[in-house]
Amino acid sequence: MRSPTLVSPLAGPIARATRRWAPASPALLLAATLALGGCTASEPAAQDATPAAASMTSSAPQPTESLLEEDGDEHSAVGALPDGFPSDLVPVPDDAEILVSTLRPAEDGGLGTLSLNLRSTLDAAALVDSLRQPLLAAGFAEATPTQAEPGLAAQTTFTRDGGEMLVVGVLDRDGVRTLTVGGKLRLDG
Repeated sequence: MRSPTLVSPLAGPIARATRRWAPASPALLLAATLALGGCTASEPAAQDATPAAASMTSSAPQPTESLLEEDGDEHSAVGALPDGFPSDLVPVPDDAEILVSTLRPAEDGGLGTLSLNLRSTLDAAALVDSLRQPLLAAGFAEATPTQAEPGLAAQTTFTRDGGEMLVVGVLDRDGVRTLTVGGKLRLDG
C-alpha cells in the first residue's frame, strides 16, 4: 500500500509531476560534493596585463568612413539651401540655423520634392506663421489637424491645385524648435 502523502488528488501527468522525490542517498551527495569541490578556487585567479591587452583598451576606436559624403548629393545641402530652393515660397527665418535641405526636381517635368530642416528660437506659432503668409499668398490652402501628432508642438499642411503639398511640423525641445517642411512642388515656375 502506498503512503497517502505520495499520492496527489490529481490524475494523469499533473499527478506525476507533483509527487515528492525520495531523499538523495548520502553516497550521491558525497560524490556531488567532491566533484564540485574541484571546480572552485579559494583565491581569485591572477590576471596578467599583457601589452597586447593593455593596448586594446587604451586606444580609442578610429572612424574609417564619414557619415556624410564629401561631395554630397547635388540636390541636398547641409547648413545651407541648395541651388534653386524657392526661399520666396518657403522662407528661412533670420535667426534660424539650417540643418539640411533638399530640392530634387522631377525627372518627368511633374512635381519635384522639397525638404527643409532648421533650428530656431522662435516659438512654434511664429515658425508656422513665417511659412503661412507666403504660402497662402501663393494660392495654397491650409489644413491644420485638430491635434498635432504626439511630440510635435505644431503641425499643418498646405496644398495647392495640381497635387502640390507641403507638410510642416515643429518639434519643441529645451527652448529650441526644430522645423521640418517636406513635400511636393511644381518647381518649373
